[in-house]
Amino acid sequence: MDSRRAWWVWGSGIFAYLVAITQRTSFGVAGLQATERFDATAAALSTFTVVQLVVYAGLQIPVGLMVDKYGPRMMVAGGALLMLAGQTALAFASSVPEGLIGRILVGAGDAMTFVSVLRLLPSWFSAKRIPLLTQLTGQLGQIGQLISVIPFVAILNLAGWTPAFLSVAAMSALAFVLALAVVRNEPAQLKKPLPPTLRQTGASLADAWREPGTRLGLWTHFTVQFPANVFMLMWGYPFLVSAQGLSPSAASALMTVAVLTSFVAGPLLGGWVGRHPLRRSTMVLLIIGTMSAAWLCVLLYPGPAPFWLLLLLVMAVSVGGPGSMIGFDFARTFNPLSRAGTATGIVNVGGFISALLVMFGMGIVLDALLASGFSQGELYALDSFKLAFSLQFVFLIGGTLAILTVRKRVRTRMSHGGVIVPPLRDALARERRRQRERIRERRGSGGSRRG
Repeated sequence: MDSRRAWWVWGSGIFAYLVAITQRTSFGVAGLQATERFDATAAALSTFTVVQLVVYAGLQIPVGLMVDKYGPRMMVAGGALLMLAGQTALAFASSVPEGLIGRILVGAGDAMTFVSVLRLLPSWFSAKRIPLLTQLTGQLGQIGQLISVIPFVAILNLAGWTPAFLSVAAMSALAFVLALAVVRNEPAQLKKPLPPTLRQTGASLADAWREPGTRLGLWTHFTVQFPANVFMLMWGYPFLVSAQGLSPSAASALMTVAVLTSFVAGPLLGGWVGRHPLRRSTMVLLIIGTMSAAWLCVLLYPGPAPFWLLLLLVMAVSVGGPGSMIGFDFARTFNPLSRAGTATGIVNVGGFISALLVMFGMGIVLDALLASGFSQGELYALDSFKLAFSLQFVFLIGGTLAILTVRKRVRTRMSHGGVIVPPLRDALARERRRQRERIRERRGSGGSRRG
């Protein structure tokens, strides 16, 4: 545990996930060019990302089962190979059907990566490190977004569509080589368990779903992650440039701020979860409230929002990425290692189902408003985008109600096991008393040294 080899294995897995994020987000920042290349409507354009996410979400549970059965090494390598094929196909696509084939392959390869990398952690690291490493896995992977919004966009603008997508396809080739050369399922000295039988696999899936902690993780991921996905993967860039009137460089800068905010928030949330495991759902609800308030301010602002308000919106939404990782911590702590991949796959379905529903729904709303004349002939009009983004609140409210319902069941089961979650008011009062005691102790020890 925690050996030098463990860090090399984890680092190679991180690179594979970084590459997956690059492949996932590259199409979103190429949305305007894709509209021209494929002569696509807003609904058709959203189909590219929606189909990719349908494949991603649909494969999460099968991938989780396969990770538990065959190990993460094979899954990471296979995912990189599929993404290489998908981005290469998209690089040469000239029609919507050809492009969709590429995105299906990318979605399948992407689906195999994240769950597999998380599955490496319990085998290579001690339990005390895992909450922070889980957050770091998610946040370091977001460097892929920076690659999409800076070098990829630069290549896209300077060299064109095909060279840009071939350049990110080459990254998948490198991830494939590293997975085979460096990644191992577990340390050599550990006894490898026998692969589960088909009946055991089915029982593992049923047990993982019956566990209320798994469903709490699912609804956490469902509610917290989709605003960031919708903004970063599909509609954020057109909203900032075409509706809000920002320059492409200013929009790219805000996208970069989103990634940097995730980098800062991830370790902070990971450390907080490690110190306050009984308050994870409270933090989830606070993040949901913050994102909702930021969107309300932007959508209700008359006319284009000022840059500072858009900056606050991007920062609030980007916290949803690391915030959704708390869902995986629920899956880890409420399930045994033997079904960790399966439970993680169930949780990972949530945010991508909500994201694809919101993305596609927004495309339908934008097209309907254009056809009705509301947009006055401009597909990405500001008022049209405001109505389309309002669709998010249906999922934010519904997800919050589901979290509160399942959390009650989780806490009931915990109480039967002797673990009582005190009211938040009492917990905060106890924490204030501890802080005052620590201050008095430091003052007392300082006085003793002076004496």
